[in-house]
Amino acid sequence: MTQHCGLVAVVGAPNAGKSTLVNALVGQKVAIVSPKAQTTRAKLLGVAIEGDAQILLVDTPGIFEPKRRLDRAMVAAAWGGAEGADILALVVDGKGGLGSKVTDIAEAIADRPEPKHLILNKVDLADKAKLLVHAEKLNALVPFAETWFVSAATGDGVAELKRTFARLVPEGPWHYPEDQVSDATERALAAEVTREQLYLQLHAELPYASAVETEAYKEREDGSVEIHQQILVERPTQRAIVLGKSGARIKEIGARARTELAQLLGHPVHLYLHVKVRPGWDEDRDVYRDLGLDWVE
Repeated sequence: MTQHCGLVAVVGAPNAGKSTLVNALVGQKVAIVSPKAQTTRAKLLGVAIEGDAQILLVDTPGIFEPKRRLDRAMVAAAWGGAEGADILALVVDGKGGLGSKVTDIAEAIADRPEPKHLILNKVDLADKAKLLVHAEKLNALVPFAETWFVSAATGDGVAELKRTFARLVPEGPWHYPEDQVSDATERALAAEVTREQLYLQLHAELPYASAVETEAYKEREDGSVEIHQQILVERPTQRAIVLGKSGARIKEIGARARTELAQLLGHPVHLYLHVKVRPGWDEDRDVYRDLGLDWVE
């Protein structure tokens, strides 16, 4: 059987549903998802298989106007993830308006040499007439090879999109074993799952001034895994928010993260969380390395 393998860079503004789409194409969860914009921080590779094709999906952070060093690093990771791609997929929130965030990205990719596909996501929630207007306006800005109307959340249109990507990626050997769905290490995955729970449970209470570091990850003789993580926050008030009354919130964050990790890793997990106040953690080179981001001046 002739194998095919290629890289699809998934780009777009924050909250367009890029991570949900990557998970849907892979067929299982590889990227964390939350309603909070800019949930994805570093680029992550999801591995999807369709017939004889292995589709390497780069889930990139949302592209936005950066204000801080962390923002600049995230945007640099997004554009870096698009380098060397065989296909460029611009994901747009179909139920939202076409603001400058979206049109700026469209204009930035217009002259790139890769075949470009427009994916209007969240069609289950969008006004159909508005979707067609969005498609028309964006196709006037960029020579898209195809325009797709999908719902990553419900799966509508995802199978057809996956079959098309499989047909378009070039001939070549697979880069990953058949059972591998991501390039993330288990250590990195553990930190992401805990960070997802922080976002899901604290919503607007906790700003972006938080990060999760996996300090220790070791396998026990009984086949279970012991994970020690540090949640970094900027101020003591934020530490109090994460801990919750009598430590109730941190227990709930730990319980849900532990359950999901056990499911993803396939063995029991012992998760120990510690909240540390570290003012200016987002100016610490070591933290950037742990997050999988390059230091950006």
